Amino acid sequence: MDTLTSYPGPRMLIALRICAAIFAGYGFTWGFIAGATAGLFALGMAFHDAEHLSAILGLVVYLCAFLWSFSARSLGRVWAVLLGGGAAMAIAASLLQRHLI
Repeated sequence: MDTLTSYPGPRMLIALRICAAIFAGYGFTWGFIAGATAGLFALGMAFHDAEHLSAILGLVVYLCAFLWSFSARSLGRVWAVLLGGGAAMAIAASLLQRHLI
């Protein structure tokens, strides 16, 4: 097998970075917002205040994840951090919510 045919082209790499920025960044941000909302509520903040503050901070987190998706050297690391981190935060938020209820 020729190494040139097994290497994805530049258009495919750009498409994968765009997908990582949009979809994996969204998942990471969703996990952050869920975790921050549950954490702030557990610390005594009113639920809707915690929800709004988390959503506002989530905009900054999404922007950072989006920009990092294009600036990182390793595309695999981008996918691993955004998907793995988002899943870990969502699981932690779910466990914390279960503990609070």
